[in-house]
Amino acid sequence: MNNVIVKPLVSEKSTQLNEKAGKFVFEVTINATKPAIKDALVALYPEIVIASVNTLIMPSKPKGRHTRGGYQAGRTKKRKKAIVTLKSGTIDLFGEI
Repeated sequence: MNNVIVKPLVSEKSTQLNEKAGKFVFEVTINATKPAIKDALVALYPEIVIASVNTLIMPSKPKGRHTRGGYQAGRTKKRKKAIVTLKSGTIDLFGEI
């Protein structure tokens, strides 16, 4: 069940969502469902109550670099994000640092 959550995403936008609306952003496996995400988060953080889970799939983007041998083209991997809104409780993402 814990293999659903890949990692928490900490960016400027996710920090603003956390401060203003009490939302947390996580990267999840591409085939994770909303109930599975909710169950995995409650198993990791038993003191929280989740109000809603929104998911979105980030498409892959073209990337490339110039090398001595020429231009190397490639793509990033497709990934899925989950935006979790909490009813009560909080998640301490930086407590283990």
